[in-house]
Formats: sequence, C-alpha cells, structure tokens
Amino acid sequence: MERNNMTPGIFYGVGVGPGDPELLTLQAVRLLEHCPVIAAPQTRDGGMLALEIARQAVDLSGKVIVPLSFSMSPDPETRRRAHQAAGAAVRSHLDQGQDVAMLNLGDVSIYASYRYLMEQLKTQGYETRMIPGVPSFCAVAAKLGVGLTELEQPMQLLPGSGLSEESLREHLARPGTKVLMKSGRQLPEVLSTLEDMELLKRSAMVCDCGLPQEQVFSQIDSTVLPEDRGYFTTIVVR
Repeated sequence: MERNNMTPGIFYGVGVGPGDPELLTLQAVRLLEHCPVIAAPQTRDGGMLALEIARQAVDLSGKVIVPLSFSMSPDPETRRRAHQAAGAAVRSHLDQGQDVAMLNLGDVSIYASYRYLMEQLKTQGYETRMIPGVPSFCAVAAKLGVGLTELEQPMQLLPGSGLSEESLREHLARPGTKVLMKSGRQLPEVLSTLEDMELLKRSAMVCDCGLPQEQVFSQIDSTVLPEDRGYFTTIVVR
C-alpha cells in the first residue's frame, strides 16, 4: 500500500501470536501481504523472532525489512533514545507514502514495543492502527488445557520480571488466577517465592510457547527452581 508523497503512510502494529505461525490471524496475513515495508524488533545478536514467525505464514519476498533496536536498559533516557531512533527509521518510510507494518509477538496491546512508537508517531501527526494477535498467555492456557477465569473470579496479568519481591507477594496473595509473563530473567526468584508461599502445587509453566524449543510444565516442582528457562516463560497460578 503506497500513496503519493504528499500523504504519509499508515503505521500498523501487527500481532503475530506467541510463536506458532498458524496462530496469525487472517487479517494479519492479509495486511502483511499488502504492506510494502515490514519493521521488526531485532536483538543484539541480530535475531528477529517476530519476523521469522511471520515468514512462515506470509511470503515477504520483495518487502523492505526495517530492523528496530530496542533497549532493555533500566535507564529511561537510554530507552527513550532507542525509541526515538526506531521511530525515525519508521518515519522515513511513512514520509514516502509507504505503509509500515511493525511485527509484535503476541498481541500489540500487551507488553508490546509497538506502543512506544505508536504514541510517539501519533503525537507527530501520523495515522496508526492496531491489528490484534493471539496473546501468549491465552496460547499457554490452551497448551495447559486450563481455563483462566470463572464467573466472579478475577485474573491478574503481571510482569514476571520487574516487580519487587514484596509487590509480587502482594499480588499473589490476592484472589483469582495470576499470569506472570516474561518471567525468564527472574525465574529462580519468582519460583522461590511461589515455593515459599506454598503456591507451586497450584502453578503451571510454559516456556517458549509455540516455538520448536517449547517446554510445558503442568505441575511445577523444586527441580526447576534453579534453572533459567528463557525470557518467554509464562507461569499460571490458579
């Protein structure tokens, strides 16, 4: 989708699901087929997981691929500079009248890098649109064969990394199901807290859901406590 140079392109956020390319929606596939520019987060080692997933569902040959580097630094200014640089890379194509689709794992509204660029570009007058994807925690629940909610039962969606132990304990003590996403960086600490609160027997875990290296733990026990299972680790506490 290209326009004349007087009309900027549209910035799309496209959820590609948690890992299985069959979980891309028809809407996502159709948009990626027609969008001339595809932007995707890139890790320090050059990996672009969201792009790899999308390529298994959509022929992206002939597309312009724009790698985006995002910082995970605890320094807000470092993260801001990375967002500004990524926004500039996208803006150069929007200003040429080209629509840009930015890929995101899972859904574009849940812990998504797209949000940072969307808010930046919106304030600069560009049109933005969100294409929802299958959230990873929903795919995890399906893998485990469990429901996450019942009538009058709440569910909390929490970051597995970034919460203090005190804050994590406060959330875990509340009623309802808790879903801890992206727990890999603090997995030993999180699992230790669950064990201390006697919640391991009510917990399940899926690592790298939908990817070739996927691991499913329908019951967590102390044997997994000291191991790093990877960044994309989701824990369900029921």
